[in-house]
Amino acid sequence: MTRSHPNLAEAVTSGVFRIPLPLPLPDLTEINSYALVDDDSLILVDPGWREETSEAILVDALAELDRTPADVSGMLITHSHWDHYTLAMDWQQRYSIPVHLGHDEHHTIDAFDLNDGLHPQQVRLLRLAGAPELADTIDRLELDDYEKDLRFGPPDHWLDHGQVLTGADQRIEVHATPGHTRGHVVYDLPGTGVTFTGDHLLPRITPSIGFERTPEPSPLTSYLGSLRASAEGPSHRMLPAHGALTARTDVRARELLAHHDERLTAIHDAVAAGASTAAGIAGGMVWTRRNRALSELSPVHAMTAILEVRAHLVHLATQGRLTMTTGEVESFHTS
Repeated sequence: MTRSHPNLAEAVTSGVFRIPLPLPLPDLTEINSYALVDDDSLILVDPGWREETSEAILVDALAELDRTPADVSGMLITHSHWDHYTLAMDWQQRYSIPVHLGHDEHHTIDAFDLNDGLHPQQVRLLRLAGAPELADTIDRLELDDYEKDLRFGPPDHWLDHGQVLTGADQRIEVHATPGHTRGHVVYDLPGTGVTFTGDHLLPRITPSIGFERTPEPSPLTSYLGSLRASAEGPSHRMLPAHGALTARTDVRARELLAHHDERLTAIHDAVAAGASTAAGIAGGMVWTRRNRALSELSPVHAMTAILEVRAHLVHLATQGRLTMTTGEVESFHTS
């Protein structure tokens, strides 16, 4: 078999290979797909975006392993964001490969209808957050060319927390980690010391929360619970969807808990000082590692920043540390 691009599949541990794939996105340029291989089966984890260049690299990487797409026996997806899910949807149809996905992703899949706009719930939440002009901008967004004609729909198998799968000489444990999305799951390989963490745990960036078709009422509350479970669980090597494979699950979870604790304190202090809306608080903060003002961010990044602040405010309200007044615009006050 001809192998035109050697070393596309990087050995991680016995029977597990990392396959970096390009993404057609302006800010997020690569996703880590993984292959679990033995003599009789081949399982892919998060096979990426349905895009010609990415698919060609994945096919070449499988060729390094003396396999083809027809040899794939299943695809395990951590969540239904397009950079993880759309090639799986394509190969499900083309090669009849079964797709597995966390059960609570059905909220997004059931509600998916681009006739409602790209981010209908986020537009609604931005108005509640006190950002009507940004809401109008987001409401006018249209699909980029690389976002068109992507398949999106239900998997073959819905997965529940604690479920055990088998394949590629491995016992695969499913753990629900809601927060980044409602149905996000991670996959443990007991006995190997590795966990496929998707976007639940990333080595350098803080995953967005509530950035999905139908976000839950308090995504940060769920995410902090998921982080605590990771922090208190076994120390595994992280196999994340983006970034290097150098972090440990428990260590990174504790770092992210500390980050959110600092942010909760800063947001509570802002309310105590007189700020009352998510947009107003976000406008007084700096964002990204470059410490940019909210006004310097692209519309989509500004949207995620404001909605992150709103998620922290809602979590503080669920704890009784703030009170929330609803109306055309939500306002928050110290209890």
